Amino acid sequence: MDVQVIHPQLRKEIFGVELRPHLLHQVVTMQRNNRRAGTASTKSKGLVRGGGKKPWRQKGTGRARAGSIRSPLWVGGGTIFGPQPRDYSYRMPKRARREALLSALSLKNKEGKIIVVHTLELPEAKTKLMRQMLQGLQVKSALIVLPQADERVELSSRNLPNVKALRVEGLNVYDLLRYEHLIMTEGALRLIEERLAA
Repeated sequence: MDVQVIHPQLRKEIFGVELRPHLLHQVVTMQRNNRRAGTASTKSKGLVRGGGKKPWRQKGTGRARAGSIRSPLWVGGGTIFGPQPRDYSYRMPKRARREALLSALSLKNKEGKIIVVHTLELPEAKTKLMRQMLQGLQVKSALIVLPQADERVELSSRNLPNVKALRVEGLNVYDLLRYEHLIMTEGALRLIEERLAA
């Protein structure tokens, strides 16, 4: 399947800014933290079942004193300072996130990995059609950005391990760095420029 590749003039204030590696790192770390489930959990001495009765009397047995069979020192006892469910997410300033996105777009442009197509339409939702289109563009790994929801494109790319399709509002630094090429339609490019215009 062939698509019409165009070569528009990319705005320098969006696709030609100075690279900020530290911001890219910070935003990727934030995005990965925000995706963490945070459900790892262990039981402390107070949460383990049993251990209510003192195993033996305090004095006179010749053994070390013990107050519970669920002591962390005993087999079957609780865990000391084990992980508990927690929220790892946090937010960076909006300006820093914008600068990181501009930096990621500029990096793709500098590497010559941006492909702009006139439109991206598939006759039906078939993985085979998407693979043929990418082969025609000589692309193995791609992030496809769409101006609005397109069920055919989204479903066709879902089963390809190195391809992801998302809408302009979902554009993010992590996915830009994860995939080799950035493929977007002319309409998506205009929306990105409107969204990131100073």
